[in-house]
Amino acid sequence: MAQTTQSESRPPKLQKTENGDINTNSLADLLEWFLNYDHKVALVRHAHVEELFQWKQQEDKANGVEIYPFENAEARFAIGVFQTIKENDSQDKLQDWITNVLEALGEAKQTNEDIAKSYEFDRAKSHVEQANVIPSNLEKRLYLSSCWLEALCTAEARFLGWVYQELYGKPFQPQ
Repeated sequence: MAQTTQSESRPPKLQKTENGDINTNSLADLLEWFLNYDHKVALVRHAHVEELFQWKQQEDKANGVEIYPFENAEARFAIGVFQTIKENDSQDKLQDWITNVLEALGEAKQTNEDIAKSYEFDRAKSHVEQANVIPSNLEKRLYLSSCWLEALCTAEARFLGWVYQELYGKPFQPQ
């Protein structure tokens, strides 16, 4: 059995600047640790999640939704959590944000589970590929969007929950 090193077993601490802001480099180090060692956050690197992200980008563009051309799902996630932390700069704001993410996660998970069950999808297979059997374009879009949101919100809730704990000295509790 392989031994885990100190850096693998515990995330690095967030550091603050002299004026009390989060040190961006320490936040980046923390995010990299989660991407490497936490399976819920590393989900954004999975090939099926990347495929969902690329589908979502193309779908939005085709439907006239203005998109930012992120390189990949991981970049979308990383920039999103950095922006979230900057914009939700108090305990109450961050708590509200994470609570909303958890609500979105619950709804997305239930939606994609219901649709996947009705078509007898295999969760281990590509969501995008399996969605081709859904006859309604609206239902297909709902399913794939829900799959993408479930992956994104799972990673975001896990990482932001840890950041919340680091910043405010107590575990996150939804409101």
